[in-house]
Amino acid sequence: MLGKQKIVAFAAVRDRDAARKFYRDTLGLQLMGEDQFAMVFDANGTTLRVTPVPDWTPPQFTVLGWEVEDIAATVKDLRGAGVEFQRYPWMKDQDEMGIWTSPSGPGVAAVHAGARVAWFKDPDGNVLSVAQMPR
Repeated sequence: MLGKQKIVAFAAVRDRDAARKFYRDTLGLQLMGEDQFAMVFDANGTTLRVTPVPDWTPPQFTVLGWEVEDIAATVKDLRGAGVEFQRYPWMKDQDEMGIWTSPSGPGVAAVHAGARVAWFKDPDGNVLSVAQMPR
């Protein structure tokens, strides 16, 4: 029923001003408008509504991710813009840039095998990611 409809993404934040600066200036998303309910960004054709929620705690899983052509270049560019990438102790295969390569084999969805992923957080602690899919 919804497979051919456009999706709208949502992210909750506590600090509207910090979120606006991060998503617009650091990540480069176009701010399309804002009102008392949300800031609305264009994420390459996908609408992202960033909603201030004062008493909110960020989840400890990825809430938004971007598929990129060149993850090393993207990580380098984001680092240059002040983004800090996360290192997770249980992911022993993260390289010096914080990029992890998904394993392949039984129990791993073929579409994800060999994907390269790096995680970072927005100012309110939402976990975000960039990923390069295998070719």
